[in-house]
Amino acid sequence: MGVNTKKPHQADIGLILEGTYPYVRGGVSSWIHQIIQGLPEFTFAINFIGDKAESYSTMHYQLPENVIDLKCIYLVSEENIKKPKACAGNKEAFIQVQKMHDDFRSNKTSNYQALGNLLRHIHQYKDLDINDFLYSEQSWSFITEQYEKSTADSSFIDYFWTIRAMHQPVFALIDGLDEAVDAKIFHTISTGYAGLYGVMLHHLYQKKLMLTEHGIYTKERKIDLSQADWIEEARKIFGDTLNSDFSYLRRLWIRFFESLGRTVYHTADPIISISEGNKRRQIIDGAKAEKIFVIANGINLEKLQPQRIKRPKKLPLVIGFIGRVVPIKDVKTFIRAMSNVCSAMPEVQAWIIGGEDEDPAYALECRDMIASLHLTDKIIYKGFCNVVEILPQLGCLALSSISEGVPLVILEAFACGIPVISTDVGACRELIEGGSKEDIALGSAGAVVSIADSEQLAIEIIKLLSDASYWKQLSMIAEQRADKYFGEQALFSSYRKVYRAVLES
Repeated sequence: MGVNTKKPHQADIGLILEGTYPYVRGGVSSWIHQIIQGLPEFTFAINFIGDKAESYSTMHYQLPENVIDLKCIYLVSEENIKKPKACAGNKEAFIQVQKMHDDFRSNKTSNYQALGNLLRHIHQYKDLDINDFLYSEQSWSFITEQYEKSTADSSFIDYFWTIRAMHQPVFALIDGLDEAVDAKIFHTISTGYAGLYGVMLHHLYQKKLMLTEHGIYTKERKIDLSQADWIEEARKIFGDTLNSDFSYLRRLWIRFFESLGRTVYHTADPIISISEGNKRRQIIDGAKAEKIFVIANGINLEKLQPQRIKRPKKLPLVIGFIGRVVPIKDVKTFIRAMSNVCSAMPEVQAWIIGGEDEDPAYALECRDMIASLHLTDKIIYKGFCNVVEILPQLGCLALSSISEGVPLVILEAFACGIPVISTDVGACRELIEGGSKEDIALGSAGAVVSIADSEQLAIEIIKLLSDASYWKQLSMIAEQRADKYFGEQALFSSYRKVYRAVLES
């Protein structure tokens, strides 16, 4: 189950990471690497949570010396699952599970402690494991009773397999507690399964749990669930039995992730948000305002500022899309926008800079769309590139995401003097137009458009790239904003204070 890269000792901070560092590239992974490197006085250990081991065979980051332990937990592991065999199951354990579910439905505050007690009990006494859940008579009775209470109008088969898919990862996390990294405090970088694992460690070892949330996990899962692809994947596994009320199944998953989010918000202290907008969303989703404070992201200005002189004297007619080719980045809207841009400005070129391996089916759809729009000579795939080297070659950065936190790539573009056109998600408006009164007074360093509005995205790109004086004005504002507000030393100083305070408490 686990991979131990170095001789383990008790670390200062135990990071809990779901589907990110060190196996997946991206803004959150870069931020984690940045924090670890920027605080060498602390030692870190990593609990990495992924779906399947084969999905994470390659590390994309070299672990810094102050990372002293790494363990991996896989949510869809077959390691602890036996061949199907009927068993009675522990009736008392399922009664406790039933009580916990009832508490969550009623949204009682006491349910958070009840969850902790239940998980600790299951881990300690081993009276309910994945095999009991999958094969026992008590499990069958529990699921059928829940079905009859909640949704007699929907397919039982759909409900049955959804409940199994929803809860199997929870048992994988419980099994993973035996190999958890040892740390003085735990710090999860999302809610979801990583956050739940942090709650388990908090209750099991009576240690403080911190949360830093970049993108709002619950909102992003809702976006994922709004798409139909997961239904087709389920059909591949379970056949044509999945054919009824998918809207109910979506609601079931959404309630599940909302419950996880509220549980993590209740347990974690402090909760760190990366923008005021994210803080407001966390409060709406159940976090207490008095536990939240904002620490903005920062970047290495010393590395990026020298890139300004490398920009061509003439405005480069190149639009950059930097990010993973996945649905949440809405690359298709970017492609549609480029069709309009290239019609108005045939000399323009677009570069897609990022990996296609995370969702190969979606990546292929994007390539097919480019071909169908006759843009193969206009939209160039660059793959993974050194962002520092690529940014001076761009005329603008365009982001078409349907969800973001505080994209580091916007800060990096600003530091190089590159204006940004972005959808109105996460903290993007705050970054581009300014947050505080003093920041807003600098002016806009780009433009903000509505989600999935390829026409408006194209209009703003054309406006920017067809007017060199306008571009220069926005470029100067971008540089000023980066220099004044986005240095990484403020980020390191803030986290240094938080870590020390939590360790001392």
